[in-house]
Amino acid sequence: MKLGRRILYVIGSLEVGGAERHVVQVAMRLKKRGWEPELFVLTPGGPLTHVLLEVGVPVHGVTFPTWVSRILRNDRLRARVGLVITSVALIYTMWHRRPSVIHFFLPAAYVIGGLASFFTKVPARIMSRRSLQNYQVAHPFFAKIERYLHPKMTLVCGNSSAVIRELMTEGISHQRLRLIYNGIELAPYDTSFDRSAVRTQFGIPDDALVFVLVANLIPYKGHADLIKALARIKEALPEPWLVLCIGRDDGIGTCLQQEADSLGVGSNIRFLGSRSDVPLFLRLADVSILCSHEEGFSNAVLEGMAAGLPMVVTDVGGNAEAVLDGITGYVVPAHNPECLADALLKVALADDRALMGDRGRVRVAEKFSMSSCIDAYEALYREVGAQVR
Repeated sequence: MKLGRRILYVIGSLEVGGAERHVVQVAMRLKKRGWEPELFVLTPGGPLTHVLLEVGVPVHGVTFPTWVSRILRNDRLRARVGLVITSVALIYTMWHRRPSVIHFFLPAAYVIGGLASFFTKVPARIMSRRSLQNYQVAHPFFAKIERYLHPKMTLVCGNSSAVIRELMTEGISHQRLRLIYNGIELAPYDTSFDRSAVRTQFGIPDDALVFVLVANLIPYKGHADLIKALARIKEALPEPWLVLCIGRDDGIGTCLQQEADSLGVGSNIRFLGSRSDVPLFLRLADVSILCSHEEGFSNAVLEGMAAGLPMVVTDVGGNAEAVLDGITGYVVPAHNPECLADALLKVALADDRALMGDRGRVRVAEKFSMSSCIDAYEALYREVGAQVR
């Protein structure tokens, strides 16, 4: 049996998030290499949908008519009916499109898609885990389903060594695990750039020390830790200084602003919301931060390094696999505003700050390029094809 080149990716949504952007980039580049990627989205819509459609990558899903919501007024009942309809639509898509490989990204897609795939004759199934297993604590039933699904997968992928180690604790043998690091496209950071003019455009003084944090406003992303850290060093930082927080507000933005105001750093922090021009803000900044409590392997870290910025990151997931402590930035413990403050002050006052950023950019180009990432996915699908044959 020869494995074809049609791959169906199953993911929860196409909102702007690290995993979603990763899948979109992978699908677009695989299409250029002659593969036939398609997506099934559990919750259709999302701003990244048109990016795929514009390059001819099909996106499947089911949108519920408004009359369904009017009839099903109970939220729990509506969710259950929606789950059934989505599952049936996914099974139909698998039968109709006949992909050679179904590739699941993120837990919800894995649980729903993995179970749905049993009703089809798909030659190969792959699951990609992109975070640590912390989420399973709040969802023990779904964790059990995941462990049931693991042996049914042809291969299982992780995006950092930390994720791979956790997958092994869930009973997956090392022989069935594959490590594929995230990849970053360097082109957006190679064009000519008038830093002073862009800063003026956004009302940022040319001599300001600018930190940037790219992360949706979710508690585990550690924004509250950052605010506490900044409050500790606000008098020691060179004036003027500013922190740009880029990311969708998932409900804690007001609380964060109030906390910043109460600690005397509110005027130094700008919450910019979700942006499509992230590279622009990275290039006008001086230092990039990621202070998460948990990660798999963060695209935001690679983007900061690609922009030539020294990084200050927490030691979770694959962060320490990307950032070399003391060489391309600093790695600090999570949940520790004191250590975070010390690292931020150290990099702010460092004479070799620019050199750290240059080293980080070289490291990204050598180890975490998008080209290398796509090569790894092609190798993965060829390996699966050989196993199927």
